Parts: sequence; C-alpha cells; structure tokens
Amino acid sequence: MAARSGGLGRGLGALIRDGVDPVPAPVQGEETPGIRRIAVGAITPCAFQPRRTFEKGALAELAASISQRGVLQPLLVRAMGDGYELMAGERRLRAAIQAGLADVPVIVMEAADEEALEVALVENLQREDLNIVEIADGYQLLLDRFSLTHEQVAERVSCSRSAVTNALRIRDLPEPIKVLLADGSLSAGHAKLLTGLPIPEEQVQLAEHAAKNALSVRALDDLVKKLQRPPRKPRAMRQDIPTDHIGHLSDRLHSHFGTSVRVLPSRTYANGKKGKGCIQIDFFSNEELDRILDLIGLEID
Repeated sequence: MAARSGGLGRGLGALIRDGVDPVPAPVQGEETPGIRRIAVGAITPCAFQPRRTFEKGALAELAASISQRGVLQPLLVRAMGDGYELMAGERRLRAAIQAGLADVPVIVMEAADEEALEVALVENLQREDLNIVEIADGYQLLLDRFSLTHEQVAERVSCSRSAVTNALRIRDLPEPIKVLLADGSLSAGHAKLLTGLPIPEEQVQLAEHAAKNALSVRALDDLVKKLQRPPRKPRAMRQDIPTDHIGHLSDRLHSHFGTSVRVLPSRTYANGKKGKGCIQIDFFSNEELDRILDLIGLEID
C-alpha cells in the first residue's frame, strides 16, 4: 500500500492502494482491474466494525435492489488466513446474502489492524450510517486499542477534536439514555445537554420525558436550565418586634379573647422597605364573633 499522507482524513480514496478506485462493480461474468468476486462464505465481519445495529426495513430494501441490479459498490476486504475479513460494506454483504447472492465484488486491501478499524469507522461516518452511540464506541476503540489522543482520532476521521470529545462523553450516560440515542428517539444535541447534568437519575428522567414528548433540543435546554437554576435566596430582613415579645403578646391576647390569636410582626428589609404585620383572631361561630367584637368595643347594627 502506498504510504499515507496525513492519516485518513482524505476519505476512502486515500485508503485504497494506488491505481485502484472504488468504481462500480462489473456485471457478473465481466472483469474490472482491481476488483475480484469472492464467495460470501469466505468473508467474515470486521472485528472492529463500529456499527452494531442494522435496520431491518432498510436492509430488506437494499436486498431487493441488489436482487435487481447486483452490488454496485465493491466491498473492501483484507486477506485473513484462508479467507477475507470485511473492512467496509457489512450492510451490503448482509443484503447480498439476504438476496441470495453466492459471491460479491470486492477490493482486496493490505491493512494492519489500525487501518482496518479506521476504514470501517470512516466508511460508515461518510455514509452517515452510524448512530451517535456507535460513533462514540468507535472513537473509544481507537483510543484504547491504538493509544491515540482525541486530536489524533479527530484527524483520522476528519472532524474536530471537540466533536470527538463530546461524542465520548455520551459513553458516560446511563444505559437507558444510550438506548434512546441508538434508536433515534434522542439526538446528539439532546445527549450533549444531558451530559451536563451531574445526577444520573435526573439525566434518565429528563431523557425519557424528552423522548416521550418529542421535545426539541431547545425545549430540553430550557428544562435543563430550570433544573440548574439556583434557588432564590431569601431577602435579608429583620422583625420589627423581637420573637420573645411576640410569644408574650400572643399569650396575653389569647387570654383576653378566649381563642387562638396569632401575631405576625412587621418586617424591615435590607433595602429599607417595610413588610406588613397582622393579628389573626380565630372564631368558630357567629356568637363567638359577636363576643370578640364586644370585647374589642365594636357594635354591629
């Protein structure tokens, strides 16, 4: 294979040996330089395939198309023992098997493990076939297996370092949220907001609410901000009447009126404003009200 220049950021064409382009597959029976036909049973899935889910309906549609037109885009494989390991094109391989094809067109590449993982990841990213959880797992695999930095991973897959870092944070989310992300109920934008919450239970609760009510990212952002908003501090103030005086006054009023009396003192706030006070006298009948009014010295005509 020709020496690489600047990693894999230039796309699949930069990964394929010089002089071989990913051209459409030939009609069966014809030959095209650089493309071979290999039995589907001789091809094993890539150990580093980042994609974990294959939507059945889309796969059935692709299988129907392959039944009519064949596999138009060659698969990428590398020799492994007596057979071949798939590097890119697992969905096409699965659809071809479902369509009953005995063999498929391939381009055989020479690739080490790191290159095989990179090809699988880049190919899927370019086709937008991966969900955000699979992308994050693929990035983590590059980090762990090949000791790359976030910056190096970003160079390999042609994205920004912050995009890699944000995707990797998704792996720390609780499993129920990952399920919602994988099935498309939530987006990467939702996930980014949820990673900002420190309590897993709150993350799951908000995620399930957002998925159930089909909340937009902006709507979820509003909820997160409300949750993170600090409680309002009570305004500084002082009572105009000391607490022990209030208790003494309440007792004397209770004795005078023969019923429960509550005294709420006025208050003075830090800005100088006054808060009202009040006296509350309880009564439980019209007769008791008349008695209290008589004690006050009020006559009702």
